[in-house]
Amino acid sequence: MRELKTPNLSADVIIELMDYPGRPIVLIERQNPPFGFAVPGGFIDIGERVEEGARREAQEETGLEVDLIALLGLYSNPKRDPRFHTATAVYIAQAHGKPVAGDDAKDCQIVQVDNLPKQLAFDHSLVLSDYLNYRATGMVAPLFKD
Repeated sequence: MRELKTPNLSADVIIELMDYPGRPIVLIERQNPPFGFAVPGGFIDIGERVEEGARREAQEETGLEVDLIALLGLYSNPKRDPRFHTATAVYIAQAHGKPVAGDDAKDCQIVQVDNLPKQLAFDHSLVLSDYLNYRATGMVAPLFKD
């Protein structure tokens, strides 16, 4: 039987902090390559539901327990991760409290959505652009973008 090869599956979570004015989001500074700021997230474990992995990764990297409120989209461009082909489900979540960097996050930043960093890891500039559109219109990411 032929070995099945598929993209790596991950989940990212845009965390809205409900205890802060303006509903800012949490970005992490990556400790490992590729370096830079990113939406918290990581790889799904075998036997784990994607939603469970999203909540687990958010908690491991920020110390926050999150409530998932929407699936923003699925991002699967083979070039989105410079290490290898990764597909990620991006969720929008809400949380209370103060984030604390953990796991492979070097730091956590609370960021107002009108002051996002210019340099983001992976395709997170696209992801956050889609999130800003969702926040303004309630529409999730389009099904396909080049």
